[in-house]
Amino acid sequence: MKACGLIVEYNPFHNGHLYHARKAKEISNADCTIAVMSGNFLQRGGEPAIIDKFSRAKIAVEQGIDLVVELPYYYAVQHSELFAKGAITLLSALKVHSVCFGSEHGDIAGFNQILGLLSNHQDTYITYFKQALTEGNSYPKAHQKAFYRIGGKDLPVDIAKPNNILGFQYVHSINEIDRSITPLTIQRIQNDYHDQVISEPIASATSIRNELLKEKLPDKILKTTIPNTTRRILLEYKKDHSYWHDWEKYFPLLRYRILTMTADEISGIHGVVEGLEHRLINAAKEAISFESFMKAIKTKRYTWTSLQRVCTHILTNTTKQEIIAKIHTEMEPVRILAMSSVGQQYLNQNKKQISHLFTRV
Repeated sequence: MKACGLIVEYNPFHNGHLYHARKAKEISNADCTIAVMSGNFLQRGGEPAIIDKFSRAKIAVEQGIDLVVELPYYYAVQHSELFAKGAITLLSALKVHSVCFGSEHGDIAGFNQILGLLSNHQDTYITYFKQALTEGNSYPKAHQKAFYRIGGKDLPVDIAKPNNILGFQYVHSINEIDRSITPLTIQRIQNDYHDQVISEPIASATSIRNELLKEKLPDKILKTTIPNTTRRILLEYKKDHSYWHDWEKYFPLLRYRILTMTADEISGIHGVVEGLEHRLINAAKEAISFESFMKAIKTKRYTWTSLQRVCTHILTNTTKQEIIAKIHTEMEPVRILAMSSVGQQYLNQNKKQISHLFTRV
């Protein structure tokens, strides 16, 4: 059996994800699809998932994904390079023959051009990147500036687009980790990742979450943007738990953590650099909501997303030392979140090659 890998968060699973899953299986000619999915905290947005990982995995399998495995936290809540490295490492271990991702560009040749350009100017690129960081640019902006300075502006791929950025990191990780994997991409349609408002049947996950987090139940426009399975499980989750997850609900816990830690303890948390611990403490003393807290700590140097990842690491007490130890050791056993009969068949057929991934030696 041939497997196509997908790297996902499904927060929540919507019509665009369904389109991606079906097109991926079609263009890869795969027998099954394996999704590597972030757990309860996410890379995109650095925030808690709106419902738990098992519910999101259940929706995915009911919508045709054959196997959903969890991307470990120490790769999931990271910047794009480590996120991609962790996902590709896991998919390589699961013996996929291809990986298909959505992108604004939609043509894999463009990503291969970027790879070639960076390979030929690696040292210069790193120099420009570090220079851009010292000038106070955010991590993504520094990458963009360095890329443009080595000639990237002349290439057809807009590296400033969020899915193009991730797409390149997937291609780069495949090149570094397992060149037997074929990278594939399909073009995102009808929406932009950052869209805040629903305007098309294929809407951004951001706009759908905005609709869900309103006090009233989702209106009729939401019914057209997510599969019936997603809607059913979302509403069941809301009925059982009385809420969906978002940062405002976690803010009292985050504020308590910050105000009961010393500055030195906060400085040891992954992602806290350059005296950020003092801004965090001062903001926590005054903020009355997560939004007001974020506005108080936001600077040009840090993106909103990177700061939310820091908040997640504070909440989970994830230290710099712990992350370093995790990413430099063998990946922990694979956690299956959900699977179909086809996914189970794939595991059975490849058990001699991959059974060791599911047990700790």
